[in-house]
Amino acid sequence: MKRITVFFLTAIILVSVSTVLTGQKPNTLTSKEKKDGWVLLFNGKDFTGWRQCNGTEMPKNWVIEDDAMKVFTAEGKKPGQGAGGDIIYGEKKFRNFELSIDWKTSKMGNSGIFFNVREVPGKPIYYAAPEVQVLDNVDATDNKIPSHLAGSLYDMIAADPKTVKPAGEWNTIVIRVKDGKVTHTQNGVKVVEYELWTPAWDALVQNSKFKDFPGFTEGISKEGYIGLQDHGYPIWFRNIKIREL
Repeated sequence: MKRITVFFLTAIILVSVSTVLTGQKPNTLTSKEKKDGWVLLFNGKDFTGWRQCNGTEMPKNWVIEDDAMKVFTAEGKKPGQGAGGDIIYGEKKFRNFELSIDWKTSKMGNSGIFFNVREVPGKPIYYAAPEVQVLDNVDATDNKIPSHLAGSLYDMIAADPKTVKPAGEWNTIVIRVKDGKVTHTQNGVKVVEYELWTPAWDALVQNSKFKDFPGFTEGISKEGYIGLQDHGYPIWFRNIKIREL
């Protein structure tokens, strides 16, 4: 009887130690996070709240895998060819917020995280929204321009590449937007800072590939959806959470 008791006590201790070592379970909030106003945009089980940009359903090249939302190369497409599978969290538009997302990429992977998304019929998600780059900095074909590397404001402001973990490992990006002032914090390091709707922002647009995009020249929306890109590569997203400021 004593041996059985010792066995169960040992098992309980091992489980407790394991919980401490592995940390918080994916796609959950601590009591403090809840108190601070964080809410999950992904429940870890299904795509509740998410849909195709300019659509009503989830695209077929998204699945739930390893407690994450995974986009993959669609049937009939080659790596790097998106299939119109860009998605948004369509339940609510956000204006001032702090958004935190864990992401990891496959070898050569490329994707993006968007905010203040304005849906324009017939146009892709990047037509009228800032993009925070998701990339395998080492092997992706789009790794030649500094502002195209992971964590960057795509094609505008480069993030420090030393803050990025390699393909197959999880990264955490935190995007903070408050009255137009935006920061990107990558794996705990602030890597990008800018302000929307200012002459400095207009200059960034004019010196980028978006200078002739009506979605940008008309002006980025004051609020909008959170979005994720299908760029034709396997990418995983989890711990998607936001708090309004």
